[in-house]
Amino acid sequence: MRYRTRVTAPAAALIGTAAALTAAPSAHAASTTGTSAAKTSAKTSGTPGSETLGDSVYPALGNDGYRVAAYHLDFSYDATTRLVDATAALKIRTTQALSRFSLDALGLDVRSVRVGGRTATFEQVGEKLRITPAQTLPAKCSVTVCVEYSADPRRIPQPHTGWVDTLDGFAVCCQPNLAHTVFPCNDHPSDKADFTFRVTVPGGLRGVATGLLERTESLSGGRTAYTYRSREPMATELVQITVGDYVIKDRQGPHGLPLRDVVPVARAEALEPALALTPNLVEWLEARLGAYPFETYGLLPCNSDAPNAFDFTGLESQTLTIYKPNYLLQAEPKIGSHMMHELVHSYFGNSVSPATWADLWINEGHADFYGLLYRYERGWPDSLGLTTMEARMKHTYAQGDQWRRDSGPVAAPNAVNLFDSQRYLGGVLVLYALRNLVGESAFNALERAFLDRYRNSAASTADYIAVASEVSGQDLSGFLRDWLYGTKTPRMPGHPDWTVTPVNPSLAAPHSRKSGHHDNSATL
Repeated sequence: MRYRTRVTAPAAALIGTAAALTAAPSAHAASTTGTSAAKTSAKTSGTPGSETLGDSVYPALGNDGYRVAAYHLDFSYDATTRLVDATAALKIRTTQALSRFSLDALGLDVRSVRVGGRTATFEQVGEKLRITPAQTLPAKCSVTVCVEYSADPRRIPQPHTGWVDTLDGFAVCCQPNLAHTVFPCNDHPSDKADFTFRVTVPGGLRGVATGLLERTESLSGGRTAYTYRSREPMATELVQITVGDYVIKDRQGPHGLPLRDVVPVARAEALEPALALTPNLVEWLEARLGAYPFETYGLLPCNSDAPNAFDFTGLESQTLTIYKPNYLLQAEPKIGSHMMHELVHSYFGNSVSPATWADLWINEGHADFYGLLYRYERGWPDSLGLTTMEARMKHTYAQGDQWRRDSGPVAAPNAVNLFDSQRYLGGVLVLYALRNLVGESAFNALERAFLDRYRNSAASTADYIAVASEVSGQDLSGFLRDWLYGTKTPRMPGHPDWTVTPVNPSLAAPHSRKSGHHDNSATL
């Protein structure tokens, strides 16, 4: 029962709305209908929505004046031109009266916009799609916004796009701020929404997206349309849509959890040893963090080995983790810890999203924390040759002041150093210190309480501190703020003998790997 999924009435209604709107005539822009007086009144009764949500790391990201309840993305892939023709239908709810509002969008050829079934004027300015509806939208109203557009997955080179061009199609990698290069959206993790996907492909290819397959349609010309739905709400950065010569490999996880891997047909046999590791990974993690929070899980070894295809080894998207396939061809001790890291993101980062990108340490610190625990329990040496968490934390602790100088405090990143090791191992060090202070039992309890309280929503660093204090029965605000925001590394509970190496002002930041800003995980 826990893993069953169904189409709810709102999701089904949105699919129908999207289909109806897609069939309507398109236009680049149109004036509103009605008398001049009516138009003047409509335009003056509301105000434009803000084009930012005020994120401290990405201040231009996101839009205000509304929240998105649901997306329906309809993608059609042409294997000859390698272009994507798409419709994005967004069901939004306004939080103020809007004379104009915006979506995040970049590199998309927008053909038309309709709001509530009526043609709206629009303009693309920088990374915003500004939309002026035919009449002002009142506060607290629900309306469907339909954007018709096309995209070329090859147009913008990595790392400035969420598209990944592959041998036989594409995949998408939207984290942290690239979903709006794939579809128009409110591109911020705090605005989670329901998602459905319809992916139409020519014969010989398969379309796959986040969530579970709802239906398959055979269309004219040998084309096939696959419709997927994500059962739980999702942040835009966690969307996955892929097209290619794939086979779906199904297996069963703990408690009947359906696992599905999306695997290049030509490499399915070679990748099977890595794919077969997932059930045991899920079982180990459920024993620590509780029931897996989504309807399915699996891996997508993307059908590209190009070194510049994407700048990471593995990246979480909701229910489906994308990997470079060659990485997964290694033996279990080389990949098991990082596979655990990515699985942990289903809990920290996906089920509970960061309220702002400054809260990234919650995602990456927890993913590395449990990934390293898994490694050391199995006796696999890490990249430094260390075999215990205590040894790795002592090594990390010594670098604490240097990292704070080079990358800022753990919970105070900027856009340049967001994915430095400080958010990964620095976050692990904070969790290790917290566990040492409150004890393992209280630590395990507060971890589960945090996940339960903020499931399917977003949480901030302040939220984590509050839950930790409440569950542990002691005020941890000063302790955790020193660890998360201090410019000096605090004393480590339980290890008064540990020392911090003095800062070397001339030292570069060796902890930031040049291979890619997502690849600073200690589990690699």
